[in-house]
Amino acid sequence: MYNILISGYYGFNNIGDESILRTVIDNLREKLPDVEITVLSQDPAQTAEKYAVKAARRMNLWDIFRSVWKCDMLLSGGGSLLQDATSSRSILYYLFILRLAQLLGKRTFIYSQGIGPIFEKRNRKLTAFVLRRTDGIVVRDSKSRDLLLELEVPDGLIHVTADPVIRVKAPGPELGLRILEEEGCPRRPDGLVVGWAVKSRKPGKPFLREVARCIEWLRDAYGADSVLIPFFHDEDFSVCQAVAGHLEGHAGCLRKKYLSEETLSIIGCMDVLVGVRLHSLIYAAVMGVPMIGVSYDPKVDSFLASIQQPTRFTVEDFTLEKFQAAFQETMERREDIRAAAAQNLERLISKLDQNEELIRAIMEQP
Repeated sequence: MYNILISGYYGFNNIGDESILRTVIDNLREKLPDVEITVLSQDPAQTAEKYAVKAARRMNLWDIFRSVWKCDMLLSGGGSLLQDATSSRSILYYLFILRLAQLLGKRTFIYSQGIGPIFEKRNRKLTAFVLRRTDGIVVRDSKSRDLLLELEVPDGLIHVTADPVIRVKAPGPELGLRILEEEGCPRRPDGLVVGWAVKSRKPGKPFLREVARCIEWLRDAYGADSVLIPFFHDEDFSVCQAVAGHLEGHAGCLRKKYLSEETLSIIGCMDVLVGVRLHSLIYAAVMGVPMIGVSYDPKVDSFLASIQQPTRFTVEDFTLEKFQAAFQETMERREDIRAAAAQNLERLISKLDQNEELIRAIMEQP
């Protein structure tokens, strides 16, 4: 039996990170049936119940030490864990856990992560020091690989696959239609519906004012309904509320927290998804919904490029005029966008099996 400990940003009700955890756990159980999984979580009870795993407190030193001591492999899994764009606390936390596992003689593995950006010299040195001592590294895009090579991590350690969430199973639209009805955003049979997954820590930003202008234009030009979808409820709900409030009832805002399957189904009910959150764009691709990405981080650009979609603007230069051109082109090319996304997702999914193959090979080494 393999005892695997998973470290990541789990237990915070962030749909993207919870989707990562779900797919990682499902893939490990499918490919490595004789496996026992423990997760370091902000909410261990909820995580244990939701995923049928063991769970420990991610910020409790004793729980961390005990969990690492008992495991055979520490899996640092999914998302953008090793970056210092927001602060250094996050990257130092994840490097500490990796290094602790190494000092205790445990195997360590980076599972389909996006690496960077890493700005501080100290953080770059620490990342290089720890990652050179891992047993395997899988990153989700070539930019992450380029950064690791820049840090002089051996090329032979690094493998490029994709974000694990692309392998999530697509549900039907029935659940999403029911939720939209309950939330007061019913889908009109012949109406156009545009979903918005926005992200901003400052609701007064010019970007959000432009979003409101775009929603008004969609209503006037297309008779379209807009639905604001909080992906990380704790951060995004107030932002979505602020936009919806400015529009005086002309846009719906989802109020409740939803699980990944529910959110997938909701997005599947949209005709177009405008996404700032990376995993909203991945969900749109999985559900066959044409998307318009608004970049705030290189990981968004990398994913859009991987499914042959352009990055037209960022949160800094997003304007109504640019959006009008992008939306009109998206409407004209809807079928081409769906086909390209489906074809490229199939290619990316086939690469993801490398994670479990590498884990098995590492664990079978003496």
